[in-house]
Amino acid sequence: MKKIELVLALDVLEREKALNVANEVREYISHVKVNYPLILSCGVEIIGELSKIRPVIADFKIADIPYTSSLIARIAFKNGAKAVIVHGFSGRETVKAVLDVAREFDGEVYVVTELTSSDEFFRDISDKIAKMSVELGCHGIVAPSTRPDRVKALKEIVGNLKILCPGIGAQGGSLEVVKYATHIIVGRAIYNSENPKKSAEYYLNVFSRFGT
Repeated sequence: MKKIELVLALDVLEREKALNVANEVREYISHVKVNYPLILSCGVEIIGELSKIRPVIADFKIADIPYTSSLIARIAFKNGAKAVIVHGFSGRETVKAVLDVAREFDGEVYVVTELTSSDEFFRDISDKIAKMSVELGCHGIVAPSTRPDRVKALKEIVGNLKILCPGIGAQGGSLEVVKYATHIIVGRAIYNSENPKKSAEYYLNVFSRFGT
């Protein structure tokens, strides 16, 4: 049976809710993913607090010049992040700069190939981004569960790299991506649930069945 790991996306604004939900579902998740809403509301120290529960992916979608991008990555790793997410469209130099910082901390870098919301500007470059991720030695890519055909195609490019798929749940992504993904990211369908623990268990069981 193929093992699928569940990543909790914590796009909440309250520190207490973030910690409570993460603690409640910790037995079902492999990582916690944080984004700017939580960091800007609670401070970067929340990464360290959550990392005591499960490894944290800092989803900053880093996309600046190499120097600035390296500073962002360093802040994330120094505060306890296990991995960061960088936008592939920012170019080889930026991704490499982030990767160099990650190696200092034994961290990982995941590269966005396409967004779940739109492929308007990504459709012509996402394959190139995936190839670049392999060439640079990145640890994985982020690909949209809303377009399973694209996840399948990207899987053929990246091979054994990790594939993180957001969009299942509130965004209506397809469970078909479980065939190709290694990690499924779920946020609102868990943290807005009346019973986050039960919801996390449900999704993990569903993913396991589809992964067989």
